[in-house]
Amino acid sequence: MIDCSGRPAALLKDLFTRMTLIREAEEKIAALYPEQEMRCPTHLSIGQEAIPAAVCANLRKDDTVFLTHRCHAGYIAKGGDLNKMIAELYGKATGCTKGRGGSMHLVDPQAGLMGTSALLAASIPIACGSAFAFKQQKQDGVAVCFFGDAAVEEGTFSESLNLAALWSLPVVFVCENNGLSTCTPISRRQPSIPIAGRAEAAGIPAQALDGNDVLAVYDAASKAVARARQGRGPSFLECATYRWREHVGPNFDWDMGYRSEAEVRRWMAADPIKRFEAGLDAAGALPKEQRRLIREGILEKVEAAVAFAKKSPFPGSLDLEGAKA
Repeated sequence: MIDCSGRPAALLKDLFTRMTLIREAEEKIAALYPEQEMRCPTHLSIGQEAIPAAVCANLRKDDTVFLTHRCHAGYIAKGGDLNKMIAELYGKATGCTKGRGGSMHLVDPQAGLMGTSALLAASIPIACGSAFAFKQQKQDGVAVCFFGDAAVEEGTFSESLNLAALWSLPVVFVCENNGLSTCTPISRRQPSIPIAGRAEAAGIPAQALDGNDVLAVYDAASKAVARARQGRGPSFLECATYRWREHVGPNFDWDMGYRSEAEVRRWMAADPIKRFEAGLDAAGALPKEQRRLIREGILEKVEAAVAFAKKSPFPGSLDLEGAKA
């Protein structure tokens, strides 16, 4: 259970709404994906909602966010347009990249989402570039990059952290450590050195957090964002979490042998949304009836986004010619 006592009602409602919108949108994607109308690979963050919700609740619209191939949650949490996101998955002209990017390549500068990439660790140096631009222009913007535990195995991880520390860049590094690189557990890929410790070795303040505790992540992100905005340099958050579904696609995959059903069920019992709701009930905050109404409104919003996407047109030939040019 998460201790919600003494927290502002508006904050608790905001975090619940962000997490629930992510969960319901992705559950809908998982349900519709077998229809094969979404013709792009899709990587779901079901079970990991607390991290993007908590981090993005601390950001302004003009702050920038850089995401990986597992990007729906971050886009939604940053205030992206759900209609445009679902339309993009369907390859429609009304999508946030006009149907050209699909699930893994969302872009929406109006929401502060400057891009996502399927290249491992690609979000990290680009976020540093955005942070450098804020500093050069004497703006108090903050750049945030999200990445998985496998990204720390890329050379650009260490190079980027070194640069961020050296130049005191206003960037927050958020490692969503779900313990897996596709189907390979972290124990088979890395020595038992805490990921947060690697950031500390680069001279960057770092914290290792329970990524399924939305308030713990919120508090840590609040300090990190404030530090960056005040010109005091980068911070690093390592958030332990777990994805429920397969690496890519809508299914459960414990039959593949790299993890057991019992392991998945243990993490599902630590559902970040249910833990938060238990804390809300214990604190007498955001009553169940209010949460029910919020969830109903979200379900309507998700259904409307799907309807919008399905009725939207595909890109025309002129659009495709423009893309080539």
